[in-house]
Amino acid sequence: MMPLEEMCRFVIEVAIKTGNYIRERQKLLTTNDIEYKGETDLVTAVDKKAEEILVHSLSIILPEAGYTTEEKTVSQEAKEFMWVIDPIDGTTNFVHGIPLYSISIALKQNNETILGLVYEINREECFYAVKNNGAFLNGVPISVSKNTELKNCVLATGFPPAKFELLEQYLQSMRALLPECRTIRRMGSAAVDLAYVACGRFDGFFEYGLNEWDIAAGAFIVQEAGGSISDFKGNKSGYNETREIIATNAKIDGALTSIIKNSFYAN
Repeated sequence: MMPLEEMCRFVIEVAIKTGNYIRERQKLLTTNDIEYKGETDLVTAVDKKAEEILVHSLSIILPEAGYTTEEKTVSQEAKEFMWVIDPIDGTTNFVHGIPLYSISIALKQNNETILGLVYEINREECFYAVKNNGAFLNGVPISVSKNTELKNCVLATGFPPAKFELLEQYLQSMRALLPECRTIRRMGSAAVDLAYVACGRFDGFFEYGLNEWDIAAGAFIVQEAGGSISDFKGNKSGYNETREIIATNAKIDGALTSIIKNSFYAN
């Protein structure tokens, strides 16, 4: 296998090339391109084609790797090396012409992430990291924010397309957090939310109901940028299984996790 830094450069090129395709196709999108995976969960022909482009390109540099992908355009067979891919994170934004959606690519070895990339297509911002080498945005090192008090923090969250049985707990978390922080944003792409935590634009992010392809790259970039990842109970591992994630700058970890845990698990 080629060195990770060299592989990362190739992955960046692949993401930019695929991002150009996605950006151009958005201008031509019609209702015929849109399908429903669930009542409110959209997928388009562009998602599927973009995934095929990514898989084909990544197979060139690591032919022995397996894949975990959102659109299942390739066999999901488990192997030592696994690419975890979301071709368009923020498909609803993409469909409605809201210019914030991203490509998310992670590489895992024996279930440990060793490379992560989030490419925000419209701003052409490429966030990436390789294991033990820090995190970067378009070649410039990035790090999480230094805020230590929730009152100074901008947080982010997301609304899952299902799991409405947790709606009351979610609303309780918002009621508890809004008076305590500066504000809360909802961008529509968990991968971008995590990338923004990594570079200090957001101080924290939380969401439930996410899949591995939504968060694998972004969570890794947050950690390489000095941040913290956990589930809603504060466990630092297992958030893929619980499908809950809290990402912070590590300085507000206790305060944010306490409120989220209280909102979802107090009873």
